[in-house]
Amino acid sequence: MQTEVLEHPIYLDYAATTPVDERVLDAMLPCFRTAFGNAASLHRMGRAAAEAVERAREQVSDLVGCFSRDVIWTSGATEANNLAIKGFVRSAGRRSPHIVSQRIEHKAVLDPLDSLRREGVDVTLLEVDANGQIDPSVVEKAIRPETVLVTLMAANNELGTLTPLREIGAICGKAGIAIHTDASQAAGKIPINARELGLTLMSVSGHKLYGPKGIGALIFRREAGTKILTPIIDGGGHERGMRSGTLNVPAIVGLGVACEIAVSEMTEDAERVRGLRDDFESTLLAEIPDTFVNGVDSPRLPNISNMSFVGVDAESLLLALDGIAASTGSACTAASIEPSHVLKALGLPVPRQKSSVRFSFGKPTTLKEVRRALEMIIPTVHSLRRLADEAFI
Repeated sequence: MQTEVLEHPIYLDYAATTPVDERVLDAMLPCFRTAFGNAASLHRMGRAAAEAVERAREQVSDLVGCFSRDVIWTSGATEANNLAIKGFVRSAGRRSPHIVSQRIEHKAVLDPLDSLRREGVDVTLLEVDANGQIDPSVVEKAIRPETVLVTLMAANNELGTLTPLREIGAICGKAGIAIHTDASQAAGKIPINARELGLTLMSVSGHKLYGPKGIGALIFRREAGTKILTPIIDGGGHERGMRSGTLNVPAIVGLGVACEIAVSEMTEDAERVRGLRDDFESTLLAEIPDTFVNGVDSPRLPNISNMSFVGVDAESLLLALDGIAASTGSACTAASIEPSHVLKALGLPVPRQKSSVRFSFGKPTTLKEVRRALEMIIPTVHSLRRLADEAFI
């Protein structure tokens, strides 16, 4: 089987990372060369940097629905998740605290929970249905007197499925329980308002919404919870004592501008990308038998399509599609390649787990690229299935 190698691969992996918007880059460049002051310095250049940082806080807060003072800068969503979960639980003052989460969370949440479990914190991981949805009533039943935090992602990174945060936020508010969401996939793709959803904490990532890598933010609505987080990084008391370290002003400015752009362009972008995604899925379903869209019966982000091509190994398919950049749902280890924990949690048949590929679309994706990708995927899947059948003859 011959495969076509394109000089410039068709990028369908925007859920993994996005290119930096030219307008974001333009805003960042002066911070490297001329306006490079330390935001903690009292001289003119330091004050200018501090003003740029505060402007970025306002831009982030406008996107996610909080006060600018609620924005804490981090190195990304992973650090924000760690600070939210570890920092909040350690500041709660409970002798035997309890946390509620779900099995399909990103490892940036599951691993901090495992770390706290080793410290003696009780963690409950809830099951989801076959479409990656969690029932709010299940969350309500899991809350106990010693529960201090519920942490549930806004949108799943593999499926794009949305968590019913409004209903769960109301449940947590009624019970007096703090709620955190990892919004790294959702922010900038769909409207998400921390205040309206009743969220206490929210994690945001720059490189998921056309900003730079290495920057993120934790939204901590202090009027909705305690007044301080126990820091996980010490060394100078920056960010009101909650996250020490010299501020990454260029990246902070970039994240701010990326959020500002998302506020004005998100609705139009989502409508266009959803159309591309839906056409992509419907064509594959029509042209390739035994093909499934995972999570299709749940509310989803407009840009993610997780598809199973039964009878085709996902890694083999991506290797054959050298001209397309996409992802499997697999986590690779030194010894083996196992299906994603998300697909396992859905209870999908093993053949669907092993044949799952995530395609994700973005602002630069064109109709021409989608059609070209379809022209490559359809015959490649058929060819791989024929080869698999011949191997058993």
